[in-house]
Amino acid sequence: MATELLDLTFAALADPTRRAILARLASGEASVKELAEPFAMSQPAISKHLRVLERAGLISRGRDAQRRPARLEAQSLAAVADYIESYRAFWEEGFVRLAAYLQELKKETSHDAGQ
Repeated sequence: MATELLDLTFAALADPTRRAILARLASGEASVKELAEPFAMSQPAISKHLRVLERAGLISRGRDAQRRPARLEAQSLAAVADYIESYRAFWEEGFVRLAAYLQELKKETSHDAGQ
């Protein structure tokens, strides 16, 4: 189940329009009409993006009279952060090796220049 949700989340985040929608929702809830304003697309197209985001658990939709405001569900991004964090040690180890290699090259260069 967690793997399936992670797959849905990464698929949702792969689209720049959906990432822009999430960025907008980070400042507060918004209606479909409000979310559609900065894009050259129809409200039904934005609604499709919202369904993808909702299925991934990245947003929730409320009901306020005739409005169905969308709001960011930031805790759903925690699974993505945890997944990425699991690779931190790999990258840090690579940076440590790179720094050591560059230091060694620097020593060799300064040694060669001194001869």
